[in-house]
Amino acid sequence: MTNHKPSSQEKSVEQNLAKDYIAKGRPDSPPIASQIDAALKKKMNKTQKEIEKFKTKFLEKNKKTQAIGIIPQQAAKKIEEEYEISEEDSKRELIHILTIVPESQYKKIGQIKLDAIQIAKQINDKFWIHVITPIDFWNLGLDSKFEIMEALAMSYPIYDKGFLGSIRVAQIHKSLVLKKFEKYVTSYVIGGSLTRGETIKTSDIDVFIVIDDTDVKRMSRMELKEKLRGIIYSYIQEAEAISGVKNKLSPQIYLMTEFWEAVKDAHPVMFSFIRDGIPLYDRGAFLPWKSLLRMGKIKPSPEAIDMFMSSGDKIKEIINKKLFDIATFDLFWGVSTPTQGLLMLYGQAPGNVYDTVKAFKETFVNKEKLVEKKYADILENIAIKHFKAMEHGKIKPGDIKGEQVDKLTKDAQDYIARLKELREQIEKRIQEKSIEQIYSDVFGMIGSLLKKKSEATILKEFDNQMIKEGKFPPRFLTNLKLIAKTKRDITKTKSETKNTKKKKDNLTFKQSRNVDLARKYAAEITTALIEYTQRHELSYLEKSRFRIKAHDMQAEIFFLKDTFIVQNQQIQKISKDKLVKATPKELQEQITAQKDKETKIDYKSLAILNKVFGEFDLIY
Repeated sequence: MTNHKPSSQEKSVEQNLAKDYIAKGRPDSPPIASQIDAALKKKMNKTQKEIEKFKTKFLEKNKKTQAIGIIPQQAAKKIEEEYEISEEDSKRELIHILTIVPESQYKKIGQIKLDAIQIAKQINDKFWIHVITPIDFWNLGLDSKFEIMEALAMSYPIYDKGFLGSIRVAQIHKSLVLKKFEKYVTSYVIGGSLTRGETIKTSDIDVFIVIDDTDVKRMSRMELKEKLRGIIYSYIQEAEAISGVKNKLSPQIYLMTEFWEAVKDAHPVMFSFIRDGIPLYDRGAFLPWKSLLRMGKIKPSPEAIDMFMSSGDKIKEIINKKLFDIATFDLFWGVSTPTQGLLMLYGQAPGNVYDTVKAFKETFVNKEKLVEKKYADILENIAIKHFKAMEHGKIKPGDIKGEQVDKLTKDAQDYIARLKELREQIEKRIQEKSIEQIYSDVFGMIGSLLKKKSEATILKEFDNQMIKEGKFPPRFLTNLKLIAKTKRDITKTKSETKNTKKKKDNLTFKQSRNVDLARKYAAEITTALIEYTQRHELSYLEKSRFRIKAHDMQAEIFFLKDTFIVQNQQIQKISKDKLVKATPKELQEQITAQKDKETKIDYKSLAILNKVFGEFDLIY
């Protein structure tokens, strides 16, 4: 359970409570500040400080206190009637403060009450203190004083170790459920560790709701149960939000008929439910059950006893089955699934069991030498010698002993730990190959463009011909140097790792980050280079391209090593004084070869074209 934590709108619990009692409003709906006059505000602030002062002084004397809360104004009348507060005192508009102390303090409760009253009188004579233990609260339920329980449970916590928050959220959930379909609810019971006094901060709040299905006509009983279950569960989050606590409500829902059937069959859950449960609401069913159980009148049938006894006879069969499942299914999926994941990371598609075992050994043990052979043997033992043997019926439940399961489990754990190291190794290899490819692509492209080979000359000429000439921004040179440096650093790390035979050779964070930057920079530089090359090729293309135009035809003509004619997407060239078919590749190769050469008009080719097409104009 968790202590109550006020929301951002509740600047302080005490301030809201003061507003509640002075303005006679609700703790969860305080009056708007602008509507409160100055005198009322002053009175509220004073009450707030007084409540805080009482809490501090009371906790100083009673450090084991479980909770302190302010009982809502609208519940005061019921509290005053229950505890026989005089009419004269009631007219004073008392502020009722609930304190809950542990059951271990029960013998001291008289003195605790006197101390609390004395502290209250010194602070504010309107404070009326109620000191109870959790057992006192549960006894109200056993006496069917559900309205008093609700009044106390709705106390607004100003200090809480978990108990008050738990009963508060359960009461709110109960109210929501009853408001929706009270006629179907026979009992709303709180139980579990809370009522046994064994609760801790992380405990769930167990509630049991019994639904009356004895008068169901328009739907089946199970349909009714599922319909109500959905609504009941939908109220959990709302109840937690209204109460301001985050204790996890855990409702269990039973039809009355199935509940009685389970009691008849001596279901242990039902016996615990009846023994430990305290009703927050009951229509006269749960409390009689509880009385019958105390009197020993609820007993299991002979058939139920036989059923429970027979379960002992099956213990060996059950244990053998569980051992068998662990040694086959559980361990197999535990090692095979991550193995397939690493094979996919490496770039291999996952196959069947045999393919997976084979691929792991051949790839990571034999080829890459990343993994020791013993791990391939572990995989084969679990995946084939046990799992596949089970599938083929070669081993059955009872064939596997506890010692074997222990050994297989230890091997599987060692194997998974090694796979985690292997993943780092694979990712490093991928990074290494990645930077090598990035370096090769970008430096290869620039080297081809500048007709240079070594890294140093490529960087120097790129600076002279491209950066200083304003063809590319200066950052491209800086980024190229980072790509080169990253490649050198990773190559050096790889060499050092190989020499020292280290297992954990994953890249440093900085190296990994630089690979990502290199990839980003290379993509930008490559795109710019492609655009630059295409622009130049286009300019070379334009230099060598002319158009010829006759009265009934148009075509493009290229004066290259050969003379090409492009007409209606058909490419031809002049060969031996006539036009022959040519390919786009031939044209592209001759355009590329002509890049740095001067274009000259071939008048002999023009004469040949004149014979083919007749008179035409040559247009540049």
